[in-house]
Amino acid sequence: MASLLERSKDADLDQLVEELASRTRGNRRRSLRLLAWKTTVTASYATKRLMDIVLSGVGMLVLSPVFLSIAVAVKLSSPGPVFFTQTRVGRYGRHFKFYKFRSMRQDAEAQKAALMSKNESKDGVIFKMKDDPRITKVGRFLRRTSLDELPQLWNVFIGDMSLVGPRPPVPSEVQEYTLEDRKRLDVIPGITCLWQIKGRSEIPFNEQVRLDKEYILEPSVWKDIVILLKTIPAILGGKGAY
Repeated sequence: MASLLERSKDADLDQLVEELASRTRGNRRRSLRLLAWKTTVTASYATKRLMDIVLSGVGMLVLSPVFLSIAVAVKLSSPGPVFFTQTRVGRYGRHFKFYKFRSMRQDAEAQKAALMSKNESKDGVIFKMKDDPRITKVGRFLRRTSLDELPQLWNVFIGDMSLVGPRPPVPSEVQEYTLEDRKRLDVIPGITCLWQIKGRSEIPFNEQVRLDKEYILEPSVWKDIVILLKTIPAILGGKGAY
């Protein structure tokens, strides 16, 4: 009888040891998978950041004559500064100073309230107007060709933005966001994105959000390269640019 009890205790002990060993192996596998995921994400972010720094730095250097020409054209076309600066919302809700070549008259922001009734954006979250009277003649050309966005290469270089990512909203737009919309703020904003190559301003806000979330869920350096390459014909085509 004692022998049977001893064997039973030994069996229970062996089972307990095996269970503990199995849990240890499972925890080790989970830890390895987590480490592999963190390493992949970190490497992907580092590669993306390196690409941003190199391409934005080279872009500003190579395009410096274009910058100068645009600056002169903006200054001669209407009174006011060459650059338009605005507070935008970046990753995790952080505010930063956003740069563009000025494409509107100097009093454009003051006139915006009077034009809100003519907002052509169906959802009302963002303001869009094809024949916006505030836009200068030079500014209309800059917007159609997206040349007004070139100063954002500096935003990319210093890390406020990336070459590819959801467009950074203004704080007033973020106040209108739903919890689902706020997922756009989980990544660094960009100069170009999926909806920029699919129709730009003609894409309604809810579709912009859907495309941005699609990009966020499956990030990759290769996808960024594809979007950058597709941005060129999208700009040349001029679809949805206003």
